[in-house]
Amino acid sequence: MVEQNLSKDFDGLHVAMFPFFAFGHISPFVQLSNKLSSHGVKISFFSALGNVNRIKSMLNPTPTTQVIPLTIPPVEGLPPGLESTADLSPAQSELLKVALDLMQPQIKTLLSQLKPHFVLFDFAQEWLPPLAAELGIKTVFYSVFVALSTSYLTVPARLPEPKTSPTIEDLKKPPPGFPKTSSITSVKTFEARDFLYMFKSFHGGASVYDRVLTGLTGCDIILAKTCNQMEGPYVDYVKKQFKKPVLLVGPVVPEPRSEPLEEKWAKWLGQFPAQSVIYCSFGSETFLTDEQLKELLLGLDLTGLPFFVVLNFPANVDVSMELKRALPEGFLERMKEKAVIHTGWVQQQQILAHESVGCYLFHAGFSSVIEAIVNDCQLAMLPIRGDQLLNSKLVSGDLKAGVEVNRWDEDGYFGKDDIKNAVERVMVDVDKEPAKSIRNNQKKWKEFLENNEIQKKFIDELVRELKAMTDLHTT
Repeated sequence: MVEQNLSKDFDGLHVAMFPFFAFGHISPFVQLSNKLSSHGVKISFFSALGNVNRIKSMLNPTPTTQVIPLTIPPVEGLPPGLESTADLSPAQSELLKVALDLMQPQIKTLLSQLKPHFVLFDFAQEWLPPLAAELGIKTVFYSVFVALSTSYLTVPARLPEPKTSPTIEDLKKPPPGFPKTSSITSVKTFEARDFLYMFKSFHGGASVYDRVLTGLTGCDIILAKTCNQMEGPYVDYVKKQFKKPVLLVGPVVPEPRSEPLEEKWAKWLGQFPAQSVIYCSFGSETFLTDEQLKELLLGLDLTGLPFFVVLNFPANVDVSMELKRALPEGFLERMKEKAVIHTGWVQQQQILAHESVGCYLFHAGFSSVIEAIVNDCQLAMLPIRGDQLLNSKLVSGDLKAGVEVNRWDEDGYFGKDDIKNAVERVMVDVDKEPAKSIRNNQKKWKEFLENNEIQKKFIDELVRELKAMTDLHTT
């Protein structure tokens, strides 16, 4: 049932938020909600009941923001009560999309009760535009991926022949009309193979490519979590491909955290010189194989620098057994003076902000890219899958603000020396190229991201554009 805590006579802009049930998607929708609510926009945030408390803790509490709990219908093979991809295996996550498709009547009822001006939706709800149009509600496809990712993978030019599937060789090359100014002229074989997932159908449902293309084609407006300064040519390409407005929210810089870093980590980091520690993490839902884990840690050891590694493992895995199996005997004991190897959640923003941390070795999730740049950390990227592979190319190739760990073409193998070399290129040889240029570029992007006037202008313009598309006054 819709919560009735919002005043009926609210006469401002009202936006419903409907991200996919993965926190990598929920978080950017929450960040945008907080920016919009500070501009007086009323927010109704849709998510599965099991995610509601965590989302409430992330949203700024305002009288015009509410979380609308959704009931996930039963689907065979999908455990009841597990309602975000963090709790599910990859196969079960595909079933979550099946459940989402069954939620259309529930969503229609809620939207007809709430009557928002706009509903911002995600890649998996391609059925939403016609449903909302029946109710007189405009739809906004909010892409939480960089525009390069959309341009390379999910434009009509990628598959000119409908009902066909691309080959690995097709996906190694950009689509026709792709910006000539891009640093990307091709990708590696292992990366193209990973992209094939986008074109696969599971449980008789639409592929990710079909969902994204239908959503982008059917929506009234495309909204992208990027800016022209970073991705102008790709934004223009998306506009040309879909022939509709593309509004930009900017990179959405997270607010600094007010709570201090946990004392045991502050104490451990505090024993090392400024900007000497490597922080390493791969997000909550990216997992390394035993071999990757071993080469990563041996490579970090070879740098001679202290390091703080956060590892995550799939649910229901015995973490200590995993580490014991993957690591050389005695490694953890030998490392205890200069390394922390931690599993589970940590205060990432506060760790990156600590003066001892100088390098971030990570999966190239774009929110983490932004966090690292504003905290003056050098970027060494080890993308594992999906959009991470293209984020890394944007940062290292176009923005020239970091380096990518070198990998073999066929299978993406990297060894300990590849880890060591990537870190040294940004941390040790600081007076040589490419480190010198990278640091200058990073400084420029840090100033841009920390310019509150510029960042606020993105949201001001977005609110103005949205109001102009409704009967609300823009004054």
